[in-house]
Amino acid sequence: MKSQINILRQLQELVLTRDEHYQTGDGSHLDSLNDSIAALQKKLEPQVAGIYENLYKKNHIVISAMTNNCCAVCGMQVPIAHGQQVRIAQHLVTCSSCGRILFADDDALVNTAEAPDRDNPKTGISRFSAEELMIADLDAETREDAIARLAERMESAKFISSADSLIAAAMERESVLSTAMEGGLAFPHVRGVEGGGLTLALGVSRKGVDWDGETVNFIFLSAIPVAVSAFYLRLMSGLSKAFAKDVNRRAVLDANDSASLWKVLQKVTRTTVK
Repeated sequence: MKSQINILRQLQELVLTRDEHYQTGDGSHLDSLNDSIAALQKKLEPQVAGIYENLYKKNHIVISAMTNNCCAVCGMQVPIAHGQQVRIAQHLVTCSSCGRILFADDDALVNTAEAPDRDNPKTGISRFSAEELMIADLDAETREDAIARLAERMESAKFISSADSLIAAAMERESVLSTAMEGGLAFPHVRGVEGGGLTLALGVSRKGVDWDGETVNFIFLSAIPVAVSAFYLRLMSGLSKAFAKDVNRRAVLDANDSASLWKVLQKVTRTTVK
């Protein structure tokens, strides 16, 4: 059954990747994504395929990590006996609360950002990022260099537990399909991060970074708890709309330090990121 769970995890990543492309309006890879999704679905055993299809009709997130004996999506505690069954993986185990298929992931990357201040709730892009996560003059030649610089910034600012883990997972996601988009944007990201909320770092390269053959100037690295994947799709859409305007891209490129970049990012996304 472990092989079936691995197929389900790959399938979910491809489906969410396809959702990203629908959200940003980039349909250049939809045919290949659909073909890959169909090929993986054929590898599912009939019983597993039936469970998958029923869950997929309700929500595109059909499989959830079990970390610290809790479902990563809904947060429900998994009974000890069921948790053992999840780890053994002799058959599928579903969450008693949300119904999603569970898999063991006790080594998940941890988001260490402080919990939001309910007395002073943040709005807009401030919900997801901060001045400490801005790099106005990103020194990177390749996409791996860029991801590494941003991940290291996220770790040093104490927003994630391990830069190395984030880099490895982000590059694994890039191997599925490049996250470079039109307009010199790239959205490398890692799903399944445990704890906290969605965290976003921005790096700006005036000379451009070679991103699998594309030249990218604006790199948004995100660590995404699986439960907030829907928020990430809306965030991508909002950022894409903001950076579709030449005046906004120029203003971001002109920022010469983290403080000014953060102010500009807040300004240009004021109406597109809620």
